[in-house]
Amino acid sequence: MNAASLAPRPAAALLPWFFVLLWSTGFIGAKFGLPYAEPLTFLTLRYVAVIALMAPVALLLRAPWPRSARQCLHIAVSGLFVHGVYLAGVFTAIGHGLPSGITALVVGLQPLITALVAGLLLGEAVRPRQWAGLALGFAGVALVVAGKIASVPAHALWAMLLPAVVALAGITAGTLYQKRFCPSFDLRTGSLIQYLPCLAVTAALAWATESMEIRWTGDFLFALAWLVLVLSVGAVSLLNLLIRRGGAVNVASLFYLTPPATALIAWAMFGETLGGPALAGMALAAAGVWLARQSR
Repeated sequence: MNAASLAPRPAAALLPWFFVLLWSTGFIGAKFGLPYAEPLTFLTLRYVAVIALMAPVALLLRAPWPRSARQCLHIAVSGLFVHGVYLAGVFTAIGHGLPSGITALVVGLQPLITALVAGLLLGEAVRPRQWAGLALGFAGVALVVAGKIASVPAHALWAMLLPAVVALAGITAGTLYQKRFCPSFDLRTGSLIQYLPCLAVTAALAWATESMEIRWTGDFLFALAWLVLVLSVGAVSLLNLLIRRGGAVNVASLFYLTPPATALIAWAMFGETLGGPALAGMALAAAGVWLARQSR
């Protein structure tokens, strides 16, 4: 199934920006839900809900499964990195008190790291214009979140940063791995294959390190439903489509827009103010993404 190839050309051109919008809401969902459940417990429940939702869809629609065990393994490994490691790192960092803006800044380093290794692993040529766009995008992200760094105590900053660095490693490795070994698979059965190992590993870690207690409040249920339907189904499906259609550097460059988009959503939903440097940073990030995504 390749929905992107079936979409009209103007609609297909909007897919990356729609992905950024959906992906950015993940930090908002974490903000709503993490006060009521520990990070890995929250993620375990999220994976259970996604699998329970996607399994009947895949079976009723008779979606095709990978043709070999090797292909299943590649899809599972990519999912464990893209979802399991990345989400565990992000949720743990935010759960331990790291502001979402700083978490987004750390993960925002992904395009630079991806560009450094894409040529070696995937044979992709990174053009000077793309390097300029990547550097400009990082500068924009830094401006957006610079004011948040002062709110974190210096003695606790590095301890809180470690899970975010793990998340960065996960999303970078997963994007490169999927682009190289399994860029194309059915999104219905592929989602199941990706989330099953995430559930197994995350549940084991949650059982070993957390109390696994949940406070079933309205905010928590809203956050869970949003993260399952909008993020795990909607945004992840778009990410898989974008990885299938584009180069690793082009896809990774979209993550530069996550912190600015998150800041805009937080302003709209929670009344958080945006200063002049933040607005300038958003403009720089947008310009950097445009440059980095130029194919010529």
